[in-house]
Amino acid sequence: MKNWMLSAASVLALTGAAQAAEDVTLQLKWVTQAQFAGYFVALDKGFYEEEGLNVTIKPGGPDVAPVQVLMGGGADVMVDWLPSALAAREQGAPVVNIAQPFKSSGMMLTCLKESGVATPADFKGKTLGVWFGGNEYPFLNWMSRLNLKTDGSDVTVLKQGFNVDPLLQKQAACISTMTYNEYWQVIDAGVKPEDLITFKYEDEGVATLEDGLYVIEDKLKDPAFVEKMAKFVRASMKGWKYAEEHPDEAAEMVLENDETGAQTEEHQKRMAREVAKLTAGSNGALIEADYDRTVAALMAGGSDPVITKKPEGAWTHAVTDLALK
Repeated sequence: MKNWMLSAASVLALTGAAQAAEDVTLQLKWVTQAQFAGYFVALDKGFYEEEGLNVTIKPGGPDVAPVQVLMGGGADVMVDWLPSALAAREQGAPVVNIAQPFKSSGMMLTCLKESGVATPADFKGKTLGVWFGGNEYPFLNWMSRLNLKTDGSDVTVLKQGFNVDPLLQKQAACISTMTYNEYWQVIDAGVKPEDLITFKYEDEGVATLEDGLYVIEDKLKDPAFVEKMAKFVRASMKGWKYAEEHPDEAAEMVLENDETGAQTEEHQKRMAREVAKLTAGSNGALIEADYDRTVAALMAGGSDPVITKKPEGAWTHAVTDLALK
């Protein structure tokens, strides 16, 4: 009888713990891949569970707008790039950056040397592949700084799909790539590294913050929500640091969560290793100088800036201050 009572008490305790778990839904910026490895590590390693959270990770894709999902109540928190988040905020979507796992930018233009591009000055007269859907903002700012018009008179902008075909088919001299993804797709397609030249936004001084965590502003008025997000950020950063140290294992966790079966082990492991370079040095807290640099870049568009005025209340340390205690 005593043993039965102990067992019953254990069951009740476990049931109570399960009931106490707080639900959190994360909307990713793109499909399930090692770009988001830290979140999948935190899920599979039980870091979220240790914080009393029941986390659901929703993949993105070409037909998914994270801001719309967030505003529609389909997620509690989303992954987005700061340029697109600030543009959305100026247009009326009250999104706020609560954490910044990515310290560095992975965005770059990858060009065929045979196109005659050797320096940014050579972009003039060329066709450049550019992602839209919010990803075009850093590019437009860069062209503005180079005094290159993007209406076809200086450079021709090719609205690039999320593939590398324009470069392979020589429809564009340069295309948008990420250090951890599309660049390697070009290499895997048979193009030799020595036949390419890359221009990293980070090296060109036009890098903007990528892959931050954002919530709806009004929710931050609720201390319980702030505390829940602090738990989420703390567990997520634990996942990211584990992924930095164990990229191959992290990639395997990503693959286990890829319901499409579209990802390959080699590509995901390579991606995880490259992404680890971008999260290195971040404890999750947004660095104000990096934010200011991004804002300045987005406002430097001459007659066509990405944002027209300095945002107010677009980021907060309230969550990370609590998470890092």
